[in-house]
Amino acid sequence: MEFHDKVLKCSECGAEFCIYVREQMFFADKGFKNEPKRCKGCKAKRAESGGGGNGGQMRSETKTTCSHAEGNDSSFRPTQGRPVFCRECFQQRRALGAA
Repeated sequence: MEFHDKVLKCSECGAEFCIYVREQMFFADKGFKNEPKRCKGCKAKRAESGGGGNGGQMRSETKTTCSHAEGNDSSFRPTQGRPVFCRECFQQRRALGAA
């Protein structure tokens, strides 16, 4: 595959930026299929603000009590009515299940 320097338009600020052959080769080696959408400035701003898919909002931590060993706390969010275990109880249950 032959690469050439490309000029792209930033999806956030609308500024034009160049993606050079060396960068394209790096992306191809990593197996990336899509071209970059943001210029370096917007990429840096997004990274500073926590830039994941959740719009920069922090994930809330849920504190619950272990279903097995009362008093041990767990930070796992309970789902679908299932019991919640602290790390120690979870690892014990997993070891028993594997045996």
